[in-house]
Amino acid sequence: MIALSPRTPGVRVKRLTRALYTYAALEDFVLLYPVYALLFADTGLSVSEISSLFIIGAVSGMLLEIPSGAWADAVSRRLLLSIGPLLSAAGFALWFLVPSYWSFALGFVLWSAGSSLRSGSMEALVYEELDHLGNTEQYVTVMGRVRTIGLLAVAAATAVATPVLAVGGYFALGTASVLACLLCSLAGTALPEHRAGARAGRHDGSASVSMDTASSASPAKEAAISRVEEAADSPPKESGGCLPERAGDALPEEAAGRYAAVLRAGLAEVRDNRPVRGALLLVAVVTAVWGGLEEYVPLLAAATGVSEAVVPLLVLIVWGGVAVGGLLAGVAGRLPVRVFAGVLAVAALTMAAGALTERPAGLVLVGAGFCVFQLSSVIADARLQERITGPSRATVTSLAGIGMDAGTVLVYGVYAAASPFAGHGTIFALFAVPYLCVAAAMAYGDRRGRRAGPL
Repeated sequence: MIALSPRTPGVRVKRLTRALYTYAALEDFVLLYPVYALLFADTGLSVSEISSLFIIGAVSGMLLEIPSGAWADAVSRRLLLSIGPLLSAAGFALWFLVPSYWSFALGFVLWSAGSSLRSGSMEALVYEELDHLGNTEQYVTVMGRVRTIGLLAVAAATAVATPVLAVGGYFALGTASVLACLLCSLAGTALPEHRAGARAGRHDGSASVSMDTASSASPAKEAAISRVEEAADSPPKESGGCLPERAGDALPEEAAGRYAAVLRAGLAEVRDNRPVRGALLLVAVVTAVWGGLEEYVPLLAAATGVSEAVVPLLVLIVWGGVAVGGLLAGVAGRLPVRVFAGVLAVAALTMAAGALTERPAGLVLVGAGFCVFQLSSVIADARLQERITGPSRATVTSLAGIGMDAGTVLVYGVYAAASPFAGHGTIFALFAVPYLCVAAAMAYGDRRGRRAGPL
């Protein structure tokens, strides 16, 4: 029967989402997340040394973001999504099997490499697969659920980490984390991918980069799009003129040409599209500060005087706020600019007040602040995706990732420099200032009529 055929679009969308949701849950079900800063501290590292490890991880991510993003546009995204968790697993294994500064540093490099392979690849794969099935209107819903599932997985891992740490220590946490990464890699192999269908769609007007879009682009962007289309549509000579169905089937020369083309197109998009540049900057500022601070949440929790076994529970409170922020992003996106700016300013002050109490209950206020910071990040990312019009979506998204990593490195550096002179609560309160500045800029921009939405 047609309704039960595996070729039916509805059935194939369900196949995609089942594999995707499983992947998202396993990707973030890492029991080491809430306590690896404590592992570093228990090994004898100072706050400055721990901050330097965070910087190593962030810089590694910056160096790998652009090449990995262009690679994701040029070759099989499913392959990259399967390899990424394996690199993360190797990094986590080093942490608990050979605990030392340099093992931690190498582990961060491997983790960053794995994250870079996944960055942009998932979004591009999902969009093009839905495009292949004629269901691109479901993209926002699907990716919203992916983000929520990931946050819930982090919360679940944080809750489970408490009893596991009490019973088996860091070895048990590390073993469970490596196993989750291996299962995530296996789930990645189940993701469907039809790159040829997405390319063909460009020529019948159904793809994200239509002739109408190209005609409205700048000359530089038109040339970049043309180069990508030529690289993608040129059949390999050895195959008798048949276009490979998947990018992963391309010959090395063809893949290299496509890689260079999509990289040039992505850079041209940022260079020639002012709204994209503005959205990139906003994503970097809004996301980098709380993204850097969340690494220190376990240390802030431990500074309240609770035992190590209780720290994951306090971290879970903060991550609960982050999860709620993701769910409320759709509602917050409809708020007037000045109202949203006020909410962001209140959230910054709330986070600062909670951190300064240096009491376990203060983590509730920190979580409330992180809730608003997270929904601000989601809205900023949505604005960026809306403004991207070229064929190199993963590449442009990776450029945004570089901005976030650069901002995060700055947060780590300031935190390390301030740590000899101030406690964790005071430093957290200091980082409320950037959000107050963003809120003031939003209100000022609204007063001059520059914006039509909160971000």
